[in-house]
Amino acid sequence: MSPSHTPETTRRRRGIVAGTALATAGVLVALGAPTTASAAEPASTTIDIVDVNDFHGRIESEGTTADKAAGAAKLAAVVQAQREANPNTIFTSAGDNVGASTFTSFVQQDDPTIDVLNQMHLDVSAIGNHELDKGQDDLTGRIEDRATWPYISANIVKQGTTDPAFTPWSIVEKGGVKVGFIGATTEALIPGLVSPGGVQGLAMAPIVSSVNRYADELTDGDAANGEADVLVLLVHEGATTSALSDATGSGAFGQITGKVSSKVAAIVSAHTHAKYDHEIAGPDGTVRPVIQTGSYGMNYGHLQLTVGADRKLTGISAEVLPLNTATAKPADTTSVDAVTKTVADAKAIADVKGKEQLGTITGDLRRAVQSDGTTENRGGESTLGNNIAEVQRWATERQGSQIAFMNPGGLRTDLVYASSGAGDEDGSVSYKEAALVQPFANTLVTEDLTGQQIKDALEQQWQPDGLERPFLKLGVSNGFAYTYDPSAGRGERITGMTLDGEPIALDQTVKVTVNSFLSTGGDNFAAFAGGTNKADSGQVDLQAQADYFAAHDAVEPPMDQRAVGVTTTPVPEGGFQPGDEVTVDLSSLVFSNAGDQSGDVSVSAGDQVLATSPVDTTVVDKTDEQGRASLTFTVPESGVAQPAATSTASRLAATAVETSDEPLVVELPNGQQITLAVTIPLAVVSDPGTDPGTGPGDPTDGSDPTPTPVPGGGDGGSGDEGSGDAGLGGTGSGVVPISGGGIDTADGGDLAYTGAELAAPALTAGLLLLAGLTALLVVRRKRAAHDVSERSEG
Repeated sequence: MSPSHTPETTRRRRGIVAGTALATAGVLVALGAPTTASAAEPASTTIDIVDVNDFHGRIESEGTTADKAAGAAKLAAVVQAQREANPNTIFTSAGDNVGASTFTSFVQQDDPTIDVLNQMHLDVSAIGNHELDKGQDDLTGRIEDRATWPYISANIVKQGTTDPAFTPWSIVEKGGVKVGFIGATTEALIPGLVSPGGVQGLAMAPIVSSVNRYADELTDGDAANGEADVLVLLVHEGATTSALSDATGSGAFGQITGKVSSKVAAIVSAHTHAKYDHEIAGPDGTVRPVIQTGSYGMNYGHLQLTVGADRKLTGISAEVLPLNTATAKPADTTSVDAVTKTVADAKAIADVKGKEQLGTITGDLRRAVQSDGTTENRGGESTLGNNIAEVQRWATERQGSQIAFMNPGGLRTDLVYASSGAGDEDGSVSYKEAALVQPFANTLVTEDLTGQQIKDALEQQWQPDGLERPFLKLGVSNGFAYTYDPSAGRGERITGMTLDGEPIALDQTVKVTVNSFLSTGGDNFAAFAGGTNKADSGQVDLQAQADYFAAHDAVEPPMDQRAVGVTTTPVPEGGFQPGDEVTVDLSSLVFSNAGDQSGDVSVSAGDQVLATSPVDTTVVDKTDEQGRASLTFTVPESGVAQPAATSTASRLAATAVETSDEPLVVELPNGQQITLAVTIPLAVVSDPGTDPGTGPGDPTDGSDPTPTPVPGGGDGGSGDEGSGDAGLGGTGSGVVPISGGGIDTADGGDLAYTGAELAAPALTAGLLLLAGLTALLVVRRKRAAHDVSERSEG
């Protein structure tokens, strides 16, 4: 690369690293390592590379089994033992050394993590997305000023150019062999994974072309732009699972493994926290290792390169090994001792700060999981996500907040009811436990969004094509709910939205709270960047959670479903008639990680149960489709109907039979009710004391004929002090107006809900136009006025 492409900080960093490399070499000589001055030139040179990825500040040991984070001291021992076995050993990272860290490191801004990696003499690291959690200035300033290794990325460029914004590569020389490491960072970084405000002036270039550019330069024989004997790619991107099929093919990572130049001898990957050790052919057919070690220092990667006297690679092997089961012990424990002390000092500080109890929970608040029951699923609705969203709405209520949204990637662990050990009672939540859930220190931002912008944000949960996580489920606060059609096309899936049981019109303005990451369009939620009247509250998310616990005796998990997939048989012209067959397909009826939610779901109209079906609770990976059911029924024939609850005398006296359009009501196993904006004609007995033609669905005064409110059921779990009414599952009631008012017409045209009273023909017309795709959830929440008044006084 030409000097003009090297930022000033890059040249400074290289000087530091060069000095470190010389110092390390001096130590190795002192330990008795052979040198070219005292030993004959070998026919070949063996280079060992020890690799980690997504360490995320796991400096403490979390256990001694293979599936636990081993901690920094164990990693230091493995690295040092390998260096003693072969002085030509290089220690690398594929990024995310810091950020989303455990409390011990997080509470000190990850300084302890940087310090232990310095003490292990990390040689080079790719830039991960979490290195930019606090923006580029934090990386190039605080982090790089403390770190003694270079951070590299070839495809983060200066906006509008192809010039690298950071050092694209680094060369480490061992045994006379120059090993060139090219760095790369997931293309989803900007604008999806970091706050756009922190990376202004930066852009992402394609990984493949960027890496190939420097692979060519480093092997073109021109010493002016750098030369390497062997090339290794450190890429902060990876396959979603350990399956070989996920690392090949047309996906984002498959493009990397298949199209990165065969001049690159090995691909060391990261980001997805998967563990794999593959051999995959490059573009010229040459097979090369492709590895990822999982995350958190549970495993380490080991590459062994054999280089001939002509400095050509003659052999390469790879393995991924559990760190905890490594048995090698170094003779020189200097680095291990230094790391051990750093961790102990950090833990002492964290223990003091973390013991404060914040509050109490009555049950687990967990993230969604994949079908394996353990791996996080950011595409699933979760009790934790909805709870944190409500916390943030509550914290900004004085600013007028009505709805809050929470991104799933901002939730890094669960809040568990069971005691963690001595001195920790069941249900107790400490500062440390809360901090581990939200370790990014985002502030809460309020903004005005239109109904259309809210709909757009919900549509953006379906991420751009080609990403490893195709769907990101937003946590939503109490009182807000929506329905969607999972079979619809991009931008057309959201079929209705309600707030406190009332529909949200597309031209309606709503005060919304999001964290500072989402407010600038993070995670590809561009709609949140377009709000007006933005105001940063200055409240950090963790402090808001602490305040919420302080204001509530106990926080209950919110067990109501705030998003439900609904598709019904299209409504025929003239509406459903007796004898018609109707099918209601439902999804997203259960949480993937909230205990047994099995049971039957039913659909009814009036007082008649029309169909029941068991809920299929099978988890669908990467989505929120778990909890599915299909209910089919035939619209009942007209006949002599009986009222639901009348005396024998009343039944004998009844003579008039009326037909009423009754809405379909779905009831979940927990008692939660969902009223669909689809009606069927149902025969009912009119009370002899009423005028003919004024049945339950026929108002006498020309008022809104919307069906009588259906009470919610089950435990809403709002956590509001003195109230169990959190919305869908609470004790409130409400009805669903025309589904998706304004959803099908961006200009707020004929279908836009205006709040005007609707006659029965208008209701039917609306249903016809909506083609039966739809339903709205009813949500009610009761907020105690004294809660607001107490907070307003500080």
